Amino acid sequence: MVLSVEIKDILNERREVIDKEIEKLLPKQMTERDLERLFGRQRYAYNLKAANASLSEPIWDLLDRGGKRWRPTLFLLIIEALGKDPVNFLKFTPIVEVIHNGTLMIDDIEDDSDLRRGQPCTHKKFGIDVAINAGNAMYFLPMKIIGESDLNPDVKVRLYKTYVDEMVNISIGQGTDIFWHKGGTKAIEEDEYLQMCSFKTGTLARMSAKFAAVIAGASDEMVEKFGRCAESIGVGFQIYDDVLNIIPTKSWGKGFGDDVKEGKRSLMVIHALKHATETDRRRLLMILGMHTSDEKLVKEAVAIMERYGSIDYARKKAAEIVEKSWKDVEPLLKESEAKEKLKVFVEYLVNRDV
Repeated sequence: MVLSVEIKDILNERREVIDKEIEKLLPKQMTERDLERLFGRQRYAYNLKAANASLSEPIWDLLDRGGKRWRPTLFLLIIEALGKDPVNFLKFTPIVEVIHNGTLMIDDIEDDSDLRRGQPCTHKKFGIDVAINAGNAMYFLPMKIIGESDLNPDVKVRLYKTYVDEMVNISIGQGTDIFWHKGGTKAIEEDEYLQMCSFKTGTLARMSAKFAAVIAGASDEMVEKFGRCAESIGVGFQIYDDVLNIIPTKSWGKGFGDDVKEGKRSLMVIHALKHATETDRRRLLMILGMHTSDEKLVKEAVAIMERYGSIDYARKKAAEIVEKSWKDVEPLLKESEAKEKLKVFVEYLVNRDV
């Protein structure tokens, strides 16, 4: 039986391996040879100092702060559960992880966040211009791995198509979230929120799972089912992340109540607005609309959500979504230790403390 404590060990072990693969793609200190590998032979002359200062330094500053690396770990666990040796596919692990960190860099600018993993956000430390450019580069650099691989051309095409589809999905998910927390609408249904999450957070989990299934030679049906399962994991992860944002643990690396300060419409907010008295409802909307950094007001908003059981509701909803999605995938996998690891890993993501 694989325990959740072992999942933490797996994440820690895989993180080191994954980071080594990322450094193969983008070294912490690039040489001219690295620039030619990534950007082509120079026609005139590269400025090595500028390349490192504008790309490697800010990108690795964020990557070195931590992060769970759960998406590439999910990729490897699915590969293993489908009967393949994950060691043979390590070179693909940077793809979704680098893209994910690029979205964080851009999201922090859009949300005007102060902290990311316990330190000033990239745009606060290096400037908005550097962060936007580095974040955008992180969307595309990892795709070099597919192009340079020895995968069958048809497999490459399927991966590229998956990439394009999911990157488009991210934009509508993030756009919807921005529209809501800027006060674009006060009436949001739970299903609308879940759809937003499936695009914003579920997208990269879905990409990881689909990449794994395609590379492992799974059928189209299995690729779609694994993608749908991973999407649900991403949604559950986002819901649970929102809970940790307002009920943080000691190891939480982001600012307390940032979602309230940004006026975000989390599942907890949607639930509270639906069940609160008119007085509490108006007060919660007022605080969210203020985009305040006043901790007293943030705590008041959290107290309103607690009063109506909204935080417990969100926790249960996250677990329910993940449990239901696992049931669709479980029959497709042969019994094995790899399958058990994957199951416990999935459950861990919505029961973690950070």
